[in-house]
Amino acid sequence: MTDVSEETGASETTGALDGLFVLDLSRILAGPTATQMLGDLGATVIKVENPKTGGDDTRGWGPNYARNEDGSPSDLSAYFMSANRNKRSVAVDIATPEGQDIIRQLAARADVIVENFKPDGLVKYGLDHATLCAAHPELVYCSISGYGQTGPNREKPGYDLMAQGFGGIMSITGDPDGAPTKVGVGIADVMCGMYATIGILTALRHRDKTGIGQHVELALIDSQMAWLINEGLNYLTSGELPERRGNAHPNIVPYDAFEVTDGHFLLAVGNDAQFARFSDVIGLPDLAANSDFATNQARIENRDALMSHIKPALKTWAKADILEALRAVKVPAGPINTIAEALTSDQANARGTVRRVATEGIEGGHVQLLGNPLKFSATPVKYHRAPPRFGQDTKEVLETWASDKPKQ
Repeated sequence: MTDVSEETGASETTGALDGLFVLDLSRILAGPTATQMLGDLGATVIKVENPKTGGDDTRGWGPNYARNEDGSPSDLSAYFMSANRNKRSVAVDIATPEGQDIIRQLAARADVIVENFKPDGLVKYGLDHATLCAAHPELVYCSISGYGQTGPNREKPGYDLMAQGFGGIMSITGDPDGAPTKVGVGIADVMCGMYATIGILTALRHRDKTGIGQHVELALIDSQMAWLINEGLNYLTSGELPERRGNAHPNIVPYDAFEVTDGHFLLAVGNDAQFARFSDVIGLPDLAANSDFATNQARIENRDALMSHIKPALKTWAKADILEALRAVKVPAGPINTIAEALTSDQANARGTVRRVATEGIEGGHVQLLGNPLKFSATPVKYHRAPPRFGQDTKEVLETWASDKPKQ
């Protein structure tokens, strides 16, 4: 088990975004990923949750939950905790006049609002970007939706699975002879949240220079198609549809998972010199001198023929032996870890990948979370707030920020 660090939660050390007030009207994953990132960097994040539904949908997305002190499941599902640390939770029903008034009071204090309602879904409450930005010109208002605020599909609901399907990534993921496959986590949501964070910080930079905020708008579909990266450009450049290749790479060969006597390992030969050293290791030095395989372009063109040589040779090796032999000659190769192996590895331990954050009312007095990968020399990420119980901060937030006092 990783030797995780303990965060006491006793104080909120100043971060790079200290003093920034974020009103989070989003739920599930894309919006909460963005607001969690802002909270990690020091912003005060107020998460608004619907009392009629018990809060964010993901609070009920089991089967894994942090346990209450009596051993019963809490409302902190593993899914919810993955995107909601460093936030305060308030229970507010925005469908009521009272709830709308509270949101307006909080908006008057906010630097940033993030929401992921369907396009125009907040207009009937008077909480849409046009209304609130007109009242508060300095506000940065971020809207996230499945297909965007414009276009023929704007009314369709957005889910990660649909984004991966519509946006093309599933068509190139999976075994060549199998069905199209989604990525194993909600990567379309997560990447959309990351793009949203960049957009929000950019808009804040502009506001700091001009005093004027703006509407930041993005869609799961748009962001997913943006990160098709090389495969998207392969199609645009050639007009040819990329194929599913399993773990293989369309532009580098050999770059794949290969079978050995006791499992599989990963090989990533990035250049011709590495290929020559790899060929020596597996006892086939003539491959590097063969014009069919000497260059990466030739290896791409003769992929199947090359595989017929190297796959049988690799099947005679044990995993530990081939990894050590390739490491010795500086050919990139590595294991295929389970999540347990990854999170308990020496590297994960050294980098603080898993964090233990104190929280009251939970069995053991803490929850374990995945750490933020950003490392700062002057303003380190702090884990000062565990993911909140539903509505736990309502009284504090209403007394502190939802009032008629002018914005500080």
